Formats: sequence, C-alpha cells, structure tokens
Amino acid sequence: MDAQSRGRAEEIDPADQWVLNPRTGNYELRLADSAAQARPKVTAPRRSPSAPSAPTSPSPGVPKPRRGDAPPGGRRGGRSRKGGGAGSGGRRKKALVITGGTLAFLLVGGSLAAYLYYDHLNGNLSVTDIAGAGTGGFKKDQAINILVIGTDKRSGAGNEGYGDKESVGHADTTILFHIAKDRSNATALSIPRDLITNIPDCPTKQPDGTTKDVRGSKGVRFNNSLGQEGRDAGCTMRTVKGLTGIEVDNFMMVDFNAVKTLSTAVGGVPVCLEKAVDDKDSKLKLSEGEHRLQGEEALAFVRTRHAFGNESDLDRIKTQQQFLGSMMREMKSKETLTSPKKFFSLAEAATKSLTVDQGLGSINKLTDLAGELKDIDLKNITFTTLPVLDNPAEKVKATVVVNQALADPLLQMIRGDVSLTEVEKKEQAAKEAADADAKAKQDALLQGNRAPAADVRVNIYNGGGPKGSASTTVNWLQNSKGVSRSSNVGNAPSKVGATQLEYAPNQADQARALADIMGLPATALKVGTANAASKTAMKLTLGPDFQQPGSPLAPAAPQQLPEDVQQAQADKAVCAK
Repeated sequence: MDAQSRGRAEEIDPADQWVLNPRTGNYELRLADSAAQARPKVTAPRRSPSAPSAPTSPSPGVPKPRRGDAPPGGRRGGRSRKGGGAGSGGRRKKALVITGGTLAFLLVGGSLAAYLYYDHLNGNLSVTDIAGAGTGGFKKDQAINILVIGTDKRSGAGNEGYGDKESVGHADTTILFHIAKDRSNATALSIPRDLITNIPDCPTKQPDGTTKDVRGSKGVRFNNSLGQEGRDAGCTMRTVKGLTGIEVDNFMMVDFNAVKTLSTAVGGVPVCLEKAVDDKDSKLKLSEGEHRLQGEEALAFVRTRHAFGNESDLDRIKTQQQFLGSMMREMKSKETLTSPKKFFSLAEAATKSLTVDQGLGSINKLTDLAGELKDIDLKNITFTTLPVLDNPAEKVKATVVVNQALADPLLQMIRGDVSLTEVEKKEQAAKEAADADAKAKQDALLQGNRAPAADVRVNIYNGGGPKGSASTTVNWLQNSKGVSRSSNVGNAPSKVGATQLEYAPNQADQARALADIMGLPATALKVGTANAASKTAMKLTLGPDFQQPGSPLAPAAPQQLPEDVQQAQADKAVCAK
C-alpha cells in the first residue's frame, strides 16, 4: 500500500556519456565509437541569461541532445535559482541530489530538472497517500520538520538474508529532522524503536482508494506505529506529533537496501572503531581502526546491537548517528561533488530507495526541499536522541519510557526553533543585535492607548493549542472579560509555532487591550502595514504555548540543553566503542 511506483526506464549511466573538457570547463557528450562515427561530438551549450528558466523533462532512457540541454549539474536554459550562470562569470557549483531516505542527502541538493534522465528518476520514486497526516507540506518561509524512517522490511532483492522476509516493515530507525526557519542549523532527533508510547487512531488509504481507520493502541512500542495492523507512515507522523508536540511536514522512508546502495554509490563511508568486533547476528566483523564500509558491511554496521556500548538499541542509535554524520561529510567532500559518475550513481540509488508522501512525490518537490537545506554547515547539525529511562514496569528491562525531566527542555528548544549548536560568532553577534532591535520594536507595540473591552473585535483560531482552545477562550472573553465581539473561527489553516495576534495599524488600541486581557507578550503581536476597514476583526491564533484562558503563555524555550542530553555534531568524526 505504501508504494505505487511508476514505470521504470531502461538502466543507463549518463556519467559515461558526459565528460568534462578541462580546456573549456564545459561538459561534452561523448558517444560510443560506433555512434561517434555516425555523428559529430555534441557540446552542451552554456546557458543564456535570456533563456527561459522553466526546465523541460526529457523522456526516459538516453535521449538525443536537444537545443538548450545543459550538462550534468546545470539547468536547461535560463538562470539558476540562486543566480550565477555558466557563462564567463565563473564555474557553476555542483550539488548532489536529495535522497530523503537518509539525512546525508538532505544536506546536499541542487536542480535535477535538466538532467537527461529526469523522468527516469521521477519514475523511481514510490509515493504514499498519508490521508491528511502532517501539515500538508513544508513551507519555504517556516521551520521544516521531516520524518525520516528506516524500516526493517526484508522483502526485495538483496534482503533475503535478514530474518523474516514477509515482515511488513516497522519503524526500526526513526529520526525527526528539524530545519531552522532561518536555515542556519538543523537538529536530528532519534526516537528509540522500543519506546513505550500511545499510537492514535490512524486513517490509512487503501489500494482501492478507500480509507480504513486503524484503531489506536496505548502503551505499546513506538515501532508498531508503522506496519502493525496496516498502519502507514502517516500513522508514524501522527504518533510523533503526540509524543513530541511537533507536527511533521513530510516523511521519507527507506528499507535495508538503501544503506547498501547509497554507501556503495558514494564509494564507501569512512568509520573508525576503538576495538575489533565480531557480531555473528549482524555479521559485522572488523578489526580495530579505520575502515571504509559499503554494501553488506555498511548495513551490518548500522544494524549491529551487540558490537558497541552496552549492546542496547540506544547504543545502536549512536552508531547510526556516527555513520550518517560520516556519510554527510563524504557527500559534501570535493571528491563526491566533482564526480559526475558518483553523482548519477547516488541519484539512481537514492530515488530507487525512497518512499515519500504526496507532498514530496516528484523530483521537483524534492529538489525544492534540497534547495532549502543545502547551505547548512555540518557543524551546525546536531544529532540527539529523545531522552529515555528503563521502563519501571518491567523486571527484565526490554523497553524504555520518556525521561520527561530531560526531554521537556529538548523538545521545547526544537519547538522554539532554538539551535543545539553554536553558529559562527559573527553570525551569532549579528543575530543577537537583530533580536535586540526586534525586541525593542515589539515592546513599543504595547505603548499607547487601550480600547474598551466592548470595542475589541477579534476572531480566534486554534493553531496548535489544546483541543477546544478557541471555543473556551471565546466563552471566557465574552462572559468574564466583556469582549462581546469575539468569535470562534475553529482551526487555523496552518499551525503556528507560538500564539500570535495579527492586527492593522488602526487597530493598535484594540490589540493592546486584548494583550492586557489575555496576558500576551509583545512578541505575540504582529502588526500589518495597511489599515483595516471599519468593523474588521483582528486575528488571534492560539499556538502550542497557549495553556488556558487567563494563564500566561508557556515560557520561552530554554537556550541551552541539560548536560545529560546526548548530542553529537555532524562535522565531527567519532569512533565507535
């Protein structure tokens, strides 16, 4: 049910046909000897600044060069999104295609729309209809939350030797990847598969187009949110929201084969071991020291539960984070970025491995996401794990429960879009100065006259607050505070990160009055640029920081993690031990 793949084109290796000419800096199409005798060499033209920018998708297979076709790494005609063409102004910067199946490829992106086998890659993707789970898709001007799921599904070529080949696939490895609104940093939050949690009721789309409601379960392992009783990735998204208070925009899912194919495509992933290991369960056998793993060995490395630490799933999570960090560094290396052959191999492996929701169900949409993420520095990407404790209800410890004392501040920071890493000092200083200036301007919004409560007009939306918040607040305002012109409009079109009051400049006196009544801070006020017509209502959207009418909003997110919260930065190599 979670994969409807389109037709696949004949397997090709375009990297064998495009060759970089060092004299010109252009890629040229080099055909086989027999073909070369029949027709002359074709040089991919430079892009013209006046050419249209919309890409055209060529047919699957190996199409003939067409007027305006760009070489690997370019767009067909027109300018690139970020400016800087392939003309005399310098060389184009190469970038890798997003995979979505692993965090590594999320950090390296670029436009695929002009590649020779665009349709072929598009056809590789598998798409799941998640029946309305999540926000409906990431937005360019907001923080982004992508759920990356690695399943233990054993079916498919190459997976025959891994246990139950009939397994439907569960949420074996789950990482909530949060990308900051300003795109300066990201947090990768691992969720243990053996965490005891509640799974909500989940509507799931069936192959015949109908929707089946799968009943929820209380007090079960997190990994049962996928596969069990027909649950799809949309159910995992809903479970993550209930667990963390963070609504997911999109999901990306891969199975065992992804680790093998992607690690091979990149030419192996460097790892180091502080001790020799010989794990008969995962078949990992390595000597102490440094290794470059790909294929079966790479899969064994991320699957092992008995080689490192105290042989728990939590230590396996750390090993997987180390592997992903290393893969990210490898993807961003000069050796990978300048190799067309590696590029195409990665694009092929990534798209074949990937299942996504409809919001990411095309190469265009994936590359839009990649464009949002590709400039994040690896040192500003933090891996961490949801803090847990051994399940106190068990004598033989097999599962874990959330450690609220440590998890709450961590989740508050993610919800509040606070970086877990230190950004560049210059950037941080500029950000602090901008924040101080913005705070001064916000504080000024509360200075001035207040309108009588009876004159305040406001429509109230629930944009992430507790269920029923809008109606409860309207009743409180009308019956206790004299704000008779308040209305409950229901759920907001999209969730907000924090409660906000939107109003026009000529409604400032109403906004100040309502802020006083509701206890809203200056940061919750958002003034527009144009005056409103008479009798127009302001817009109050209640966010996840809203608790109940008359109570202050939840405190701002902490700026620093407790020392006991596990974390690791993607730019640092760590040896497994």
